[in-house]
Amino acid sequence: MMDQKLSSDVEILLVEDNPGDIRLIVEVLKDGKIKNNLSVVEDGEQALAYLLREGIYTDAIVPDIILLDLNLPKINGTEVLAEIKKHPLLKHIPVIILTTSEAEQDILRAYDLHANCYITKPVNLDQFLNVVRSIEEFWLTIVKIPRR
Repeated sequence: MMDQKLSSDVEILLVEDNPGDIRLIVEVLKDGKIKNNLSVVEDGEQALAYLLREGIYTDAIVPDIILLDLNLPKINGTEVLAEIKKHPLLKHIPVIILTTSEAEQDILRAYDLHANCYITKPVNLDQFLNVVRSIEEFWLTIVKIPRR
């Protein structure tokens, strides 16, 4: 008989300022195969406060994976990525860039800063949903990520 133990939920931090994209990502991950806890922050300043457990985020759980937009208010996603990857307790968290930017300099900069992958958001709704499902399938079921 197989062991029926359930692994603990995957903690995901979504850093996104577009309410429509947030709604779609929340829906896909809520209905997904992997049980997860999704936390959402809407700008780079909140993202860093969350990750460093400052201010209102003192009880935040360190995420297992981060979905990061680049085009964020206050502190942009590139700066957030740089801070994550230089922090000794955060640098091992996989960071998936999920952004509208197709600019080659953004792609190169993200990889220079050790992003784990770079995905351009499709404009088409069905394609966008498929991308989010693919992220879930690959990053939450196939890839082994370091856990808290």
